[in-house]
Amino acid sequence: MAFFRPRVSREAEVRFHADQEISRSYPELIEKAREAERTLRELKAAEADDIELMAAGQALDRALTDALRAAEAGQRATFGVKAYDDRIARRKAKATPEGAMWTAEVERLRTLREHNRLWNIPRIPRPVPATA
Repeated sequence: MAFFRPRVSREAEVRFHADQEISRSYPELIEKAREAERTLRELKAAEADDIELMAAGQALDRALTDALRAAEAGQRATFGVKAYDDRIARRKAKATPEGAMWTAEVERLRTLREHNRLWNIPRIPRPVPATA
């Protein structure tokens, strides 16, 4: 009598196919992020007020977050179905050229998003309430 285990779980297969679908939108999401960055740079060059800069910075943050989520999904999908259940398979997949490319892209987008959050979104001072 032969016993065998399924190679991957059903949940891993479902997550893999969901990540493939999400990652297909990556090119259009990265283009939206580029457009939002262009808008922010134009506003900075025109010396717009802080309210407009804050809105443009927040729009860039949302666009970068969406692109980052799609890139992370692409990274996981590139690693393969087995990588969802097995950390060794995930680590091996990171070492492939395509896996390394997606990993670098995810890190680049995270860095851009953090830079945007630190430097491109002006903090509008709020009045301190007077105490009685």
